[in-house]
Amino acid sequence: MSENTLTVTVAYGTTKHSIALPARDGHEPLLKDLSEALTEATGVPTPSQKIIFKGKSLKEMEESLSSFGIKQGCKLMMIGKRNSPEEEAELKKLKDIEKSVEQTAKKLEKVDGELTGLKNGFLAKELQAEALNKLDHRVKIASEQLMKILEELDTLSLPEGFSDCRIKKKGLVKMIQGFLAQCDKIEAGISDHLAKIQTKNFALAE
Repeated sequence: MSENTLTVTVAYGTTKHSIALPARDGHEPLLKDLSEALTEATGVPTPSQKIIFKGKSLKEMEESLSSFGIKQGCKLMMIGKRNSPEEEAELKKLKDIEKSVEQTAKKLEKVDGELTGLKNGFLAKELQAEALNKLDHRVKIASEQLMKILEELDTLSLPEGFSDCRIKKKGLVKMIQGFLAQCDKIEAGISDHLAKIQTKNFALAE
């Protein structure tokens, strides 16, 4: 074990889990890292976990474990309920949707980068209009994909008790709306730059 890895024992029910937490980028492990590792080990989602150390319930997720006095070999306890298999299945669906949103977002990022390149004159003036039209087409496709995903989320009805799924769905809707706003912004940037080029071309023609 590397000296940068903190290993603790967490009792959950009748089972004891040995959790090894490596220091990431030189930063010591946070309570959040322990919580995520416990979700992996036990299937209990973070919102349902109650992590207890020396009789005290730990809540500050962004705090380092050492700030609670947790050292190598310390023993902790966790209580909490796993999600039902039905909710887990819905969560998996939502995670798959999240992946496709992230893929579309990456495409958008690429378009945005290329647009910045064009504005900075990385392409001959006479080729810019065609390049901008292609970028516009790519943004429209990304926007359509995001709208489809939004519709898919809309048709997903989740039972009252599936609080994890409901939080996840709400977060996804917000995330998609943010990316759709980004699509609009990029499209506006494209048409703005196109207009500038055309004005210049007209001026040159005269």
